[in-house]
Amino acid sequence: MSLVAAEPVAAVADLLRGRSWVVLSGAGISTDSGIPDYRGPMSVRATPMQFGEFVSSAEAQRRYWARSFLGWRRIGQARPNAGHRALVELQRAGLTGVITQNVDGLHAAAGSRPVINLHGEIAAVVCLDCGVRESRRSVQDRLAFLNPGLAGPAPVQHAELRPDGDAVVADWHGFALAACLGCGGRLKPDVVFFGEAVPKPRVESAYAMVESADALVVVGSSLTVMSGLRFVRHNAKQGRPVVIINRGPTRGDELADIKIDGGCSETLGSLAASLVA
Repeated sequence: MSLVAAEPVAAVADLLRGRSWVVLSGAGISTDSGIPDYRGPMSVRATPMQFGEFVSSAEAQRRYWARSFLGWRRIGQARPNAGHRALVELQRAGLTGVITQNVDGLHAAAGSRPVINLHGEIAAVVCLDCGVRESRRSVQDRLAFLNPGLAGPAPVQHAELRPDGDAVVADWHGFALAACLGCGGRLKPDVVFFGEAVPKPRVESAYAMVESADALVVVGSSLTVMSGLRFVRHNAKQGRPVVIINRGPTRGDELADIKIDGGCSETLGSLAASLVA
């Protein structure tokens, strides 16, 4: 039995039926896959590393990579949940694409197409000096070789996972960094850090996706950062419907035609049951 009241879901189904629509997703849709969010009702307060801090010193990079090395062991094993799978079903009911603020790759893994990864992909690594990309698993293998003392399972209290695969680690000072295989340069997960701009072509592609649809549905985002809120404001300004599905308040609530304060998996499952024949 659904935990979401039928009336709000029915209202969303009526609004979307016969229309094309795009989803903007945030960390809330991935919590059922074991990846915590930053700002949900049950989230633990965390201060992510800023881009300026990361590029400022090798010490900052060592601290980040020590945490990320442990965090990847969990985020790298995450699998799509019922909410991700419901969005795949909803492609048969007018859903034309997903713009996600998440870096976990779970929308694409579930089968959603097309997906714009607004903040990048944690499964890829980029060299800040020459721009070459490589797989995260390759870098993880090198980091494990360079840091044999961390190769085994880490006690839970030593690594508190964060939504970008970062983790809280007490002792990182001796962590050995892996360098770019091509130029020996500095490596960074191919994700947009706080304080770093989303690449302009990616933003333009997201705007084009929003423009091509009749409605926008926000799923699991508090819209705290402007990278997501701007699409809600744009759609509302154009007079196109906005639906928000999120546990707790968001910065876009006053712009929403319908707001459902509920879980992503439950709500999307109910919506799929209503819209998919």
